[in-house]
Amino acid sequence: MMSNANNAPTWVKVVLLMSVIVGALGGCGKGPVPPEAAIKPHEMTIHGDTRVDNYYWLNERENPDVIAYLEAENAYLDVVMKDTVDLQSELLAEMKGRIKKDDYSAPVEKDGYFYYARYVLGGEYAVHCRRAGNMDGAEEVLLDGNAMGKDEGYFALRGVSVSPDTKQLVYAEDKAGRRLYTLHFKDLATGVISTEEIPNVTGNVAWASDNRTVFYGKKDLETLRSHQVWRHTLGTDPASDVLVYEEKDDTFSCRVSRSKSGQYLFITSDQTLTTETRMLEADNPTGSFRVFQPRQRDVEYHVSHQGERFLVHTNLHAKNFRLMECGLDQTWLANWREVEPHRVDVLLDGVGVFNDWIVLSERFGGLSHLRVVPMDGSDSHQLDFGEPTWSAWISANLMMQTDTLRFGYESLTTPTTTFAYDMKKRTKTIIKQTEVLGDFDAANYVAEYVHVPARDGVLVPVSLVYRKGFEPDGTAPLLLYAYGSYGYSQDAGFDSSRLSLLDRGFVYAIAHIRGGQEMGRHWYEDGKLLKKKNTFTDFVDCGEYLVAQNYTSSDRLFAAGGSAGGLLMGAVVNMAPDLWKGVLAAVPFVDVVTTMLDETIPLTTGEFDEWGNPKEKKYYDYMLSYSPYDQVEAKAYPAMLVTTGLHDSQVQYFEPAKWVAKLRAVKTDDNPLLFKINMEAGHGGKSGRFRRLEEKALSYAFFLDLAGK
Repeated sequence: MMSNANNAPTWVKVVLLMSVIVGALGGCGKGPVPPEAAIKPHEMTIHGDTRVDNYYWLNERENPDVIAYLEAENAYLDVVMKDTVDLQSELLAEMKGRIKKDDYSAPVEKDGYFYYARYVLGGEYAVHCRRAGNMDGAEEVLLDGNAMGKDEGYFALRGVSVSPDTKQLVYAEDKAGRRLYTLHFKDLATGVISTEEIPNVTGNVAWASDNRTVFYGKKDLETLRSHQVWRHTLGTDPASDVLVYEEKDDTFSCRVSRSKSGQYLFITSDQTLTTETRMLEADNPTGSFRVFQPRQRDVEYHVSHQGERFLVHTNLHAKNFRLMECGLDQTWLANWREVEPHRVDVLLDGVGVFNDWIVLSERFGGLSHLRVVPMDGSDSHQLDFGEPTWSAWISANLMMQTDTLRFGYESLTTPTTTFAYDMKKRTKTIIKQTEVLGDFDAANYVAEYVHVPARDGVLVPVSLVYRKGFEPDGTAPLLLYAYGSYGYSQDAGFDSSRLSLLDRGFVYAIAHIRGGQEMGRHWYEDGKLLKKKNTFTDFVDCGEYLVAQNYTSSDRLFAAGGSAGGLLMGAVVNMAPDLWKGVLAAVPFVDVVTTMLDETIPLTTGEFDEWGNPKEKKYYDYMLSYSPYDQVEAKAYPAMLVTTGLHDSQVQYFEPAKWVAKLRAVKTDDNPLLFKINMEAGHGGKSGRFRRLEEKALSYAFFLDLAGK
């Protein structure tokens, strides 16, 4: 009989942990013995095809034997990595040492206050503050994250929002990492936190203009789909809250927001290909939301309010999106008029709205750009960034009546910087640049932007950075990173932790593979559904190119990716196992077919337009042909480090757990296969400004040890 988790350990736990201990003591002279998960065949049949999953039982989160297996994997990793403990400590100290301990965010002005977050010595979490009038005013602490999270294994804040009259605060906190938040309210005049608590919310909130009404999102507790918007009135029992909208289509999620102008509330329902928005005047919180434009399959649109019109960012008859406008009372698409046309070679990524300006976030040449459009009819102009590869974005701009654009910028060599750009004078001023402590000098590093020919002739951009003095002679270790899903573009950003690799001779590269939108909407569409394998072959081709061009060699080439990027890692180690010296697969989505067949698993139904619905045979066959878990074979694999969180809400822990167990059972090599499970966290790993660096130090030590550094 299995024991209770609070009683004596199960026999499984004893056997697993003893195997690790015996190995650690050098039993039989063979070193540590990896855990071995029990085989319990589970048959699944569809389309006349039967798959046998020997490790399906690992999805039993409350089963003590499952917990025992996960703990044994952690123990095994500790034993195997014990010789790198000093290196991990050294790396962690370096990473922490580059971060200013008493730093603060760039202040943002709104309604007479300057809002910012600051950090204190010894603190893991932000202290949320504001000052009246200007930054010389007295500081008012809104929330002290360190005090709130000090006794928690995991802690996160979301939805921190001040009422329009600046007197009330709403915020949501998560203490498990499951992304199920609890909503709280604070009177900023008295400092009293209300006893009103609303659990199981998304953390997505919006105030009405009366300063007493808050709209918030809730999740389905089984699927974790954001499916409802509720209305709460301050000072009332949350049990009397009103359900304002429920999204019945389980392929859609919904969220609530308030327009930048403050005049409208929006409820947006969306899925991969389709959007529908509902709207309500913010000064009429008990009114009924009305549909802005009914959903149409394959039509996406995003609404902004500007004066006497709405601006609509949409892909209607525009693969790369265009900008439309309509009257406040004539919102259906028959009334939409074009403002910025569709362009074949430019993706319109987003829109920033001011009273007298529009700022367009665009993509071309694989890179992000910002274009300023004046409302007086004069010519638009584009900002120039002057580096080979970079990341630029519209930052927090909370006021409509201003000529100042705040934008963010960073590159592989330039730390994150917030600029104030005078759109009239075309001058920019640094508001805040992240300070990198120590001896960092951007001039010591070199960035490149190259285009790699893929096997079908497409040119794939790759961003690279290395320390000055690097010679492309094939001797340097290189870490290649990518994501390649959901149309998320992976721009070249700065990471001070990465310097620990670069300063030890590593080259770091980002492959801007299909599945993202770096090269436009077609780049995304060519890396999804029945073209998903382009994502994987692009990555392999980039790795082979970097070897061929002597940036590295195959016995010095490393790869990393997380979540859907973890799927990428699982696919490429099956496709080209000899190309990689070592691979990090973080919270990897690797059991594609089984997950997409189970609509009770969080996020499944909303993903059919990304991966396909395996209940249709053509998608089943195609997904099965690349699903990393299903494609594991008896062959040699590279060294691998796999990570997960027990409370992961995006990719359930049991996907990587099953994958590791199957790899252990069939792989023919002696390369390390390590599995790190954070028993207190979710998809993003540990919480806290510095604690999250511990897992990065572990992964860097894994790479450096394999590279002989």
